[in-house]
Amino acid sequence: MNLKLVFASLLGLVLLSACERPPMQSTQREPRGAGLQQVDNPRLLAANKAALPAVPDLPPPGSNDGPKAKDIYQNVKVLGDLSVGEFTRHMLAITAWVSPEQGCTYCHVANLADDSLYTKVVARRMIEMNRSLNVDWSKHVGATGVTCYTCHRGNPVPANIWFAPVTPKNNYARPGMGDDAGQNKAEPSIALASLPYDPFTPYLSGSEPIRVNTTTALPTGNLASIKQTEHTYSLMNHFSKSLGVNCTYCHNTQSFLSWNDKRVTAYHGIRMARDVNNAYIEPLTKAFPANRLGPTGDVAKANCSTCHQGVNKPLGGLAMAKDWPGLMTTAMQTPAAAAAPAAAAPAAVAAPAVVAAAPATAPQALKEVVYFPVNSALLKGDEVQKIDKLLAALNAQPDSAATISGYHSASGKLSANQELAKQRAFKIRDALVKAGVAANRITLDKPQQTEANIKGEDPFARRVEVTVK
Repeated sequence: MNLKLVFASLLGLVLLSACERPPMQSTQREPRGAGLQQVDNPRLLAANKAALPAVPDLPPPGSNDGPKAKDIYQNVKVLGDLSVGEFTRHMLAITAWVSPEQGCTYCHVANLADDSLYTKVVARRMIEMNRSLNVDWSKHVGATGVTCYTCHRGNPVPANIWFAPVTPKNNYARPGMGDDAGQNKAEPSIALASLPYDPFTPYLSGSEPIRVNTTTALPTGNLASIKQTEHTYSLMNHFSKSLGVNCTYCHNTQSFLSWNDKRVTAYHGIRMARDVNNAYIEPLTKAFPANRLGPTGDVAKANCSTCHQGVNKPLGGLAMAKDWPGLMTTAMQTPAAAAAPAAAAPAAVAAPAVVAAAPATAPQALKEVVYFPVNSALLKGDEVQKIDKLLAALNAQPDSAATISGYHSASGKLSANQELAKQRAFKIRDALVKAGVAANRITLDKPQQTEANIKGEDPFARRVEVTVK
């Protein structure tokens, strides 16, 4: 036998081993010419579907009538508005979803009111987070919603989490060549690439700008450096791998600047991940024991893979949350009442004869107007001190809430103006949350338009108004 032919055949097999054999299938999701289509391997789709975990078999929703859990049990700080029966059903579900092997003792000691186990402290906050995801982030999770099982799937610690990495002092390739600049590593890596291996800290914990496309021909109009662009590409590779999709699932390859419904959903998902990490997970760092922290002392955080785990819809799009009213809203109601049409609602009843006396002096609303530099979402100078005033007002009035409204000019491109106003509002929201204000005490209003500028750049067109009351 010709050795060259044998060698060529073996080489061909090696080269083709990284390829997927046909046939593939292509699904066009947008009108022709939009360049938005999903290319899938039917065999892999079938394998992924078969690999989805079986959902624990649990009792169906019951009545929320009867005594409430908060009135019967001690130290109930979440789910207390559920009836005792529904409260117990939710507790059984959370055990089955998170700690099926460890059981109730994973979070509880003999005295169920005791908070000595860190797992109970964390679980309580995660229930609040679950509610927030279903109520405040419906633009990403939709009607499907999420439950504890979406991420945990029978594991006390979700399978896909991330910590801030340790940057080596010596280059991966050769000692003495300096640090690795956060990339060019075999492990960890994003999608087996030499791209930066930590796109999560700047984008899913921090709020660094992600977009790198310029609207003008290069080299003018650059929005980002090559290093920042590589970080963005690393994040995009993470999205693709986490959802099991290609770039055209969200992007029009003819124009990466254009938007569509999937890209909008992803936009809200990025901000949802930031909210999860900054408002709920990172503030719990001190509650965790040292062995549960990362190499730099940070707590485990979430990214897209935490929920999606390789498919574009977590758990294949299974809508579990609808059966768990305690995780779907912060104001409990019976399943029957939730499903009833508005016209069927009972008539209002008269106020009770005895009403609690109002405080002698009602708390005064505080309004701060924060101004930003031209074309910037950075807080500078005296404007930073206004955050301290807002924080002081929120801390002094525990029952108060903040409403944030961003404004923009009527001149120029509307979409760009709205985006900048939104980023400025997010900047203030993130600063308050980082300082300890609960995310559910902050409401973001839709960006508002001011009158068109007449003489130069009007500072009022680049303001954000924050009201605390």
